[in-house]
Amino acid sequence: MKSENDDESYLARFARFVARPGSKLRRLDTEVREDLYGAGHALAYFRHLARGNRIQRRAFFDTIDETRPPVLLLHGYLGTRGSMYILERRLNDDGVCVFSFNLGSLNVRDIRTSAFLIHRKIESILAQTSVKKIDIIGHSMGGLIGLYYVKKLGGHEKVRKLVLMGTPLKGTWTALLGVATVGLFSSSSWQLLPGSRFLRELEAGPLPSDVDYYTIAAQRDWICPPESTPLEGAKSLTVPLGHSSLVMSEEVYRHVLWALRK
Repeated sequence: MKSENDDESYLARFARFVARPGSKLRRLDTEVREDLYGAGHALAYFRHLARGNRIQRRAFFDTIDETRPPVLLLHGYLGTRGSMYILERRLNDDGVCVFSFNLGSLNVRDIRTSAFLIHRKIESILAQTSVKKIDIIGHSMGGLIGLYYVKKLGGHEKVRKLVLMGTPLKGTWTALLGVATVGLFSSSSWQLLPGSRFLRELEAGPLPSDVDYYTIAAQRDWICPPESTPLEGAKSLTVPLGHSSLVMSEEVYRHVLWALRK
């Protein structure tokens, strides 16, 4: 007959088995929690995306100096300014002068055209400040817009740091969904495909050396998997989250803030 102490010892041994490093049950528990965490971020992302471009926030130019320039946020494909709302609010609360940009009701236009539009936006921002450079944070396709501006439109003279979050620098096959649905009027759907003419053009030539580059990839990102995000010469980080978590997670935000203040 088993005693109460025997039951306790079995439970204790089972607890140690689950908690030990490398335990499959521990990994499963971690993965389930990360999936639930990511699902919450995804719901929040789509809720804020539905805000559209009706975000009204006042920029505080008195917080700007050479070590803390303004920050421009660029949302991704089919995104809106609302999808960057949480990141924008956190930066604003930490005293960062931050702007987001309206890239259309849904961001599907040619990436080159979007890059030219932010070129004009940055000129306007810098004309109102005492500094000569700006930082850019781009999520998903927004990172491609920022990188094209830096490499092909002379943006390296106006940008201090470029932070790319879940940016498909090597392309992503999930863009086929965009090709199938809005491809007739969306140039960017085709440009996001691996091996596209746009991505080959973007990759050609060296990175301008006077900009600091950072990439943040999400390990559980099926929209832009980590293998599509490497940028030679950039400081890289991978987090155990999903695509929408990159702009929703407080953990990721701390890394972004570190990059801006480094």
